[in-house]
Amino acid sequence: MNILLTGASRGIGAAALHALRSSGHDVLGQSTAGGDGLVAADFADADAPRALWNAALEALDGRIDVLINNAGVFEAIADDAGDEDWHAAWARTLTVNLQASADLCRLAIGHFRTQGGGRIVNVASRAAYRGDSPQHWHYAASKAGMVAMTKSIARGYAAENILAFAVCPGFTMTGMAEDYLSSRGGAKLLADIPLGRVAGVEEVGETIRWLATDAPASATGAVIDVNGASYVR
Repeated sequence: MNILLTGASRGIGAAALHALRSSGHDVLGQSTAGGDGLVAADFADADAPRALWNAALEALDGRIDVLINNAGVFEAIADDAGDEDWHAAWARTLTVNLQASADLCRLAIGHFRTQGGGRIVNVASRAAYRGDSPQHWHYAASKAGMVAMTKSIARGYAAENILAFAVCPGFTMTGMAEDYLSSRGGAKLLADIPLGRVAGVEEVGETIRWLATDAPASATGAVIDVNGASYVR
């Protein structure tokens, strides 16, 4: 399959890129800065999604079978920040996390219609259902929007063989374990996860790979939680 994957430079995105390429798929990865074989696209720029899509079509011989929206930002803003800073933080997070993904989904749907179908995998977050910290209302809202968008696409386009899935990770091990846990409360964080550990990026990457390539069509609209039962629905 020919696959476009955003946010591919590190963490979950890099793990998904490895899993997909190891399975024999042709994957064009994106990051904000580019480099290391990735295409540069800054989703704070409203023109970036279309430019990336066009670059991916060119690189993948005019055919894209799967779109994976993984790129996103997680930036704090205090609830007592000034109005200008508050609005800027919300605008940036919603633009990068939700609007850019929506733009790419819309382009993908138009393209998939010309080739008899395709798949979309949107990487949301546990925060879409559980919420997040008092400094991250905007992040949780953006991820809840991504889940709602995924379900809307699944319901609206299944008859055209256009399938949509979402993944909702919780805390994910993206660096050295000690530093990661220390920066997020350590024992308190682990006490909130019945599994007793945070998810590894390879676990989330494999979930993305499965949805992108192997999940049955009847699973369209599904949201897969990968959070060690720290939030169950």
